[in-house]
Formats: sequence, structure tokens, C-alpha cells
Amino acid sequence: MIQTSFKILTIFILSLTTYYANAQGCSDAGFCTINSIKPNSSDTIIKSTNQVKVGVSLGSADNSISIFGNYIEYNRQVTNSFGIDAKITSLSQSGNGISNFGISDIYLTGNYKVNEKLKLILGTKIPLTAGNKKKNNIALPMDYQSSLGTFDLIFGAGYEIKKLQIVLAFQQPLSQNKNEFLAENYPINSKISDFQSTNQFKRSSDVLLRVSYPMKLGEKFRITPSLLPIFHLSNDKYTDDLEIENEIKGSQGLTLNGNAYLDYEINSKSDLQLNVGIPFVVRDARPDGLTRSFIVNLEYKVKF
Repeated sequence: MIQTSFKILTIFILSLTTYYANAQGCSDAGFCTINSIKPNSSDTIIKSTNQVKVGVSLGSADNSISIFGNYIEYNRQVTNSFGIDAKITSLSQSGNGISNFGISDIYLTGNYKVNEKLKLILGTKIPLTAGNKKKNNIALPMDYQSSLGTFDLIFGAGYEIKKLQIVLAFQQPLSQNKNEFLAENYPINSKISDFQSTNQFKRSSDVLLRVSYPMKLGEKFRITPSLLPIFHLSNDKYTDDLEIENEIKGSQGLTLNGNAYLDYEINSKSDLQLNVGIPFVVRDARPDGLTRSFIVNLEYKVKF
């Protein structure tokens, strides 16, 4: 029954990819992509002591902005129960006459397997920029920043019911960035003047729930449909030109995403993974610049 339901979900997600390509969507602070929270991590890393992954992603963001991201990641299984992950990311954004590229964040996480069904996750996100890049000495909005610029704590737990994988995770900013963007600093005829101001931006925390179900398609292929609700716990805030702190109404709330992962085993030591993500539900306001109407990620993995 469960397998039938997820086969239907897979077809649904893939068939909607084209329809939602011009919608608004996938938004998170990056923690849904770390190894311990992605689907299938528990049954792939255990097969080898070390893994190295290299990935690239393409997507469409708000305000006619295109994004190109890449990352390199290292996973090590220290014992049968304990593993560590390290990941470094970068991001390029272009649109509205502005192009920007920069390194983003380092993710460091550990996962502890309590038993065959339960694992615990603890980690951090370390920003490599302050989230305040400028053009012509004027601050750019968050949509053109390569990192949120926040130092975050990440913790969570994963549980498996037969093949059904469930992960619940929480991300809490421990610091805020140094963004200074005020829309009124741009000419009224500039597209950037319509962006949400984020001067002295204060970003709220997120809670994530991921439900996934991997299915084999022959000896070499596996497909994993996944639902990914992310709840932003309160409205974000910014400080206006009068030094008054304001809530950004509508920035609190739910983002519901669908993902489909297609894995191909090249040989016993290497794999390819294609991941397509699209949105079903989005928050009214997304000042952090993380919104994607769709995203496609290709990853190559080597095990040793």
C-alpha cells in the first residue's frame, strides 16, 4: 500500500515539474541538502568508509534571477554508529543587469545511529560571507547574496518505518548578517527598488520535515519521491531608514516542496544522482532570496 502511494506521488511530482516552472517556490536555508537529512543517506554511507561528492545546480529564483550553484562534500563513517559530514558551497546569481558570484557556507554535521531505525543529527552552518555584497558602493538585496551570512545550529532526528524515511530537523540562527539593503537607495525606475528591504536583517528559524520512499528500478537505478514541508517559525525583521525595526509580514509560514531523486550506480565505487525540486505551497514574503520556482541538481559521488 505504501509503495503504491509513493509510486503515484513520484509520477505526480515529475508530471508537475513543467507546470510549476514559472511558479514561486522552494525556499530553505540550505539544511535540507546536507547528507544526514537527504533521503537514502543512511543506506549509502554505511557501505564505505569515505565518500566525496561534487554537485552543480541550476534554478530560477524570484525577480527574474537565475542561479547556478556548486558544492563539494566529504562524508566519513567513523564507526558503525557515527558519521561526520563536511560541505562547502558557492552560488552565482544573475538577472536585472546584475551578476554576482561568491563562496557561500561550510556545513559541518555529525550523525549518530541509535539503532537500525533511529538516527540523531547535530551540526552547524558557518557563513563565508557577511551577506552584504555591494555594487557601486550600494548594498545589494539578499537575492544577490551568496550566503545568508548567519551562523546556524542544526539538529534533528531520522526514523525509518520499513522503507519509509522520515526526518525532522530544526535550524536556528545564532547570529545575523550585516546586510544594509534599503530599496529606497535605488532609483524608482530600477527593478531593484521593488525588492524587500533587508537592512539589519533578522532571520527567523526553520523546522523541516522530510518524508521519502526509495524504490529500485532494476539493478542500477533507484527513484526516491520526497515531500519536504519547511515552516518558518516567525516573521523576519529589518530596520528602515528611520532606524525603526519592522516585521516583514507574510515571511512566517509554510513552504511545501516536492522532490524526486534519481540515482544511477555507475559501478561499485561511484554513483550519479539527479534531483528535481518544485514547490506546491510558498510563503507570502520571502526576503531571504532563497525562493526557487524550480531547481535541478546533478551530483557525482565516489566511495572509497
